[in-house]
Amino acid sequence: MTTSGRCLVARVSGEMDYLTDPVFRAGFKELIAQGKRFIVLDLAGVSFCDSAGLNALLGARRQADAVGAVLVLACVPDALRRILEMTGADHVLRVFDTVTEAEAFMGG
Repeated sequence: MTTSGRCLVARVSGEMDYLTDPVFRAGFKELIAQGKRFIVLDLAGVSFCDSAGLNALLGARRQADAVGAVLVLACVPDALRRILEMTGADHVLRVFDTVTEAEAFMGG
């Protein structure tokens, strides 16, 4: 995790699946609990994502909304981007090509 301007940027890596779901959910909860208003999840290092991983991302978005924070995704790998588009989750989760674009969107 790094703080860049107004944003907390968290680099997510590995497989986001039913086995790692508890780890990601706990990590996202910790991020949101830090109280930053703007959170960018840099997903460039995500090598795989199934429905459990997608649900973890959607859950993180709901948690952020509940505390008045804005959570966005950046550097989303092509395979995950297709999943977001096929499920319609890209209408709920804001996606940016780069962390810099996400930070600019949030005034960072």
